[in-house]
Amino acid sequence: MQIKTDYLVIGSGIAGLSFALKAAQKGKVILITKSNQDESNTKYAQGGIAAVWHDTDSFEKHIEDTLIAGAGLCDEKIVRLVVTEGTERVKELINLGTQFDKNQKGEYDLAKEGGHSESRILHYKDITGYEIERALLNKINKDPNIEVYDHYYAIDIITQHHLGELITSKTPGITCYGAYILNTKNGHIDTVLSKITVMATGGAGHVYATTTNPKIATGDGIAMVYRAKGHVKDMEFVQFHPTSLYNPEENPSFFNYRSYSWIWCCVKKPKR
Repeated sequence: MQIKTDYLVIGSGIAGLSFALKAAQKGKVILITKSNQDESNTKYAQGGIAAVWHDTDSFEKHIEDTLIAGAGLCDEKIVRLVVTEGTERVKELINLGTQFDKNQKGEYDLAKEGGHSESRILHYKDITGYEIERALLNKINKDPNIEVYDHYYAIDIITQHHLGELITSKTPGITCYGAYILNTKNGHIDTVLSKITVMATGGAGHVYATTTNPKIATGDGIAMVYRAKGHVKDMEFVQFHPTSLYNPEENPSFFNYRSYSWIWCCVKKPKR
């Protein structure tokens, strides 16, 4: 089956969901995800989001903290972009319905972690990512311009290569026309033709023997871009780190501790 849309978004984490909501103001959006729509690294993120929030804090402080913590590896231009836009992006999440913890005064309960000179981390309990995803999906599923295709696996993005042209990494003007997608429920392969295709597929944790990533983080989006002769860079900085329990006897070896919180209830101090 051939499907046409204005925007094709591959991946349903915070990046894909956020882009889909903005793109829906301009045209029709198809968002595909290879598992349930709420299954992504975003769902398991815990700590919170750092943003300048109080008058005692400043963009320059946050930028300096980030550059120091980056130990010379940061691109200062990108750091400035992320920090100076960060506060407004967090406000967008709040306006979309995301809840962050507040103190008894009704102010946001800002946390302070290593590398920060000010308290600037907004959080929701220890399931911040889950809460952000909940709010975004709530809006996504109410938007008439967005269709979510869950349990669809992107096979390849379509370029001139699929039209019979020889494409290399040095070919000028490589164009993406959409993607071939596999319906994992019935085994059918569909063609999605789109004006804009956005890859928001996350990381590649499961190329390693042990990882804290959920099973969907297999790096297939990165591989698709590579096969299409796109530029792949900074792979060493793809990271995802929730708090976990380690059980080397099972696969996956890491378990998100929230899913196994009952374990702690069963542990008693030994008698002396």
